[in-house]
Amino acid sequence: MAEWGSDPARVRVVAVTKTFGPAAVRAAAAAGLDHCGENYVEELCATRAATSDLAMTWHYLGALQGNKIARVAACADLVASLSREREVARLARVRPGAAVYVQLDVTGRPERLGAPEGAVADLVARARDAGLEVRGLMVVAPPDPVGARAAFATTARLADALGLAERSMGMSEDLEWACRAGTTEVRLGRALFGPRGRAAGLA
Repeated sequence: MAEWGSDPARVRVVAVTKTFGPAAVRAAAAAGLDHCGENYVEELCATRAATSDLAMTWHYLGALQGNKIARVAACADLVASLSREREVARLARVRPGAAVYVQLDVTGRPERLGAPEGAVADLVARARDAGLEVRGLMVVAPPDPVGARAAFATTARLADALGLAERSMGMSEDLEWACRAGTTEVRLGRALFGPRGRAAGLA
C-alpha cells in the first residue's frame, strides 16, 4: 500500500454544505470543523448570514461569473476556483489582497472549471502581480482512480514548483488518494452529511 504523503490528522477538512443549508454548518461546527465551502454565491451569502454566530472560514468553490464576482468577494474568505486571467483583474479590483487558490483542470473538457496545466504558472504570477494572496492550487480529479492519482500528483508537483503551501485535493470519493499525494485540504460533502437533500435530518 502507498505511503501517506500527508499526515491525515493535519489535513484540513472543508465541509461542503451545498444544498444542505445552515443545519449542516451547525453540525460541522459541533463536530469541531471550522471551514465550510459553497458552490453557488447565493447559497454562500445566505448560509453565511444564517450562521454568522459561528467562527467559520468560508470557501467559494464554484465558477466565478463576471457579474457575481463582487458578491463572491463580499461573502467568501477564500476564493478556491480562480481559473482565468479576466477573473484576476475583476477580483483584485473589488477585493484587493483576496486569498485565492488557482484551480487546475486536468481533463481538457470545456465544461470543466480550471486552468490547463501549462497556464497555471502564468496565472499564479498574474494573480500575485495583481496583489492577490495566492495560497495554493485546487483540483477536481477525474472519477477513475488512475486519473485521480495522476491529477493529484500533477497538482502537488506544480504547487511545489511555484512555492505554494496549499494544495486542495480530494473529495468524498478520492480523499485517501489525495492524502497519499500530499494534500493539505479535502472538500467533503456526502462523506460528512450523506446524500444531498437530507438537510432536514441534520437539524
